[in-house]
Amino acid sequence: MSRTRHIRGSRLATAGIAAGAATLLAATLAPTAHAADRPTRTTAIANAASALVAHAASLGLTTAEDTSVRDVIVDADGTQHVRYDRTYRQLPVLGGDFVVHLAANGSYRSADRATRSSISLSSVTPKVAAPKAADLAVNALRAANLGEALKGMTAKPQLIVDALHGAPKLAWRTNVVAKDSLGNPVARTVLTDARSGVQIDAWDSVETATGDGKSLYSGTVPLETTLSGSTYQLKDATRGGTYTGDAANKTDLCIFGICISRAPATVFTDADNHWGTGATSDRSSAAVDAQYGTNETWDYYKNVHGRNGIAGDGKGSYNRVHYGNSYNNAFWDDSCFCMTYGDGDGTQLGPLVALDVAGHEMTHGVTSKTAALTYSGESGGLNEATSDIMGTLVEWYANNSSDLGDYLIGEKIVRSGFGKAALRFMDQPSKDGNSADCWSSSVGNLDVHYSSGVANHFAYLLAEGSGPKTINGVSYNSPTCNSSSVNGIGRDKLGAIWYRALTVYMTSSTNYAGARTATLSAAKDLYGVGSSEYGAVAAAWSAVSVG
Repeated sequence: MSRTRHIRGSRLATAGIAAGAATLLAATLAPTAHAADRPTRTTAIANAASALVAHAASLGLTTAEDTSVRDVIVDADGTQHVRYDRTYRQLPVLGGDFVVHLAANGSYRSADRATRSSISLSSVTPKVAAPKAADLAVNALRAANLGEALKGMTAKPQLIVDALHGAPKLAWRTNVVAKDSLGNPVARTVLTDARSGVQIDAWDSVETATGDGKSLYSGTVPLETTLSGSTYQLKDATRGGTYTGDAANKTDLCIFGICISRAPATVFTDADNHWGTGATSDRSSAAVDAQYGTNETWDYYKNVHGRNGIAGDGKGSYNRVHYGNSYNNAFWDDSCFCMTYGDGDGTQLGPLVALDVAGHEMTHGVTSKTAALTYSGESGGLNEATSDIMGTLVEWYANNSSDLGDYLIGEKIVRSGFGKAALRFMDQPSKDGNSADCWSSSVGNLDVHYSSGVANHFAYLLAEGSGPKTINGVSYNSPTCNSSSVNGIGRDKLGAIWYRALTVYMTSSTNYAGARTATLSAAKDLYGVGSSEYGAVAAAWSAVSVG
């Protein structure tokens, strides 16, 4: 059954590459050569060829080896740098590349070599046949994708000399490519010892590119994309194939939780890998925000908590932007493992693709794969609070100067007609007019977006403590429900404790009393039962009347 988690409650229709700014490097320690006097590429190659003859021994070149020019750079002062690949008995040498550096007059200065091993093989005839190497590489790709059923598998072995991994040896370098169940490209390069069949190394090899996008809320941001022919796709193979598509202002048709038809998710494409204009008039601007939010959330969970993807399986989700018409909502749907973002009505809310919203929605996916907190009663409030807490921590983690970290939820998407500065306020949740600051026996009767206030308040107090303060230019004042003073232990420790509680101790029926027990258990595991962190968790829960 489809399970959706929204950023807004039901009372409203719910809610780099720097832009070509690279500066040419000018020579500062040597006079600039006049353009007419500067060596040409052809001259540099000829000078380097002479250097190879004179310095063959120091470069490890023998009569069994040959070289080919890969690249040439001539500095403004005439200094030359010629980069070579090498072969051994006509086989490419992995780790055989080197760069020759020449003075402006063409004289040899030095060289940089990838490896310094001399190559001397008794034979270049493999004992492991090419088809066997291909089979081994195919198995390696399947293993890297956790046994997922892959389609269109092809493997192309090439015999090489591997000088990069210890003593030079004969090896098969096999490029194996396929498509996953969502049609995203997956690829792996597998290096196999051609005499023993032992895998030497392997790495992902989908052809990706680094582009940039002008977002609505986060400025110009870097994007990892996929080159398909001559067109770039807004797909990130480095983050499990996550992509962003255009819903074309259509909606899903679902009856009793079963979707008969779905709005599309036509992947965004671009000719030059520079996406969006930062304005809503360009449909790809919202896509930039959604993809960037996905990237930052993926990185936060992986780099901070060691979680590889939302489900912990390395697989990416996907985004749909421009859903419906003036739709004031964003939601996570388990059944499609995707996030969906409306454009807002422009009066109360703008496009709902802000960074903390993305972190909020993707965290619903994490919750569904871990504690699976039931989306009603107190457990529903904890479900929503988990997304608010972790979405906030994603915003802090991103450290984006256009969207500084704060304890406001959705502050970037609200418009003047909304009447408040944010959707929710973690320091004092009741400032939104509906949310609960403190636990009571009736809190489970509230909409889950409002009963979440108790846990949001706890999280703020645990991170920052009680009382007035200004953080990143935002003024906060967090009173306690028992008139106590609480000292914060910082955002990092809040995140560590809440994540461990969610993934290790909470269950589908956890209520607020259970959340106190779960977070104390997490603090005990991480810091010790007599630690100041353990005491802070207890104090923060007591400060919101849980305990």
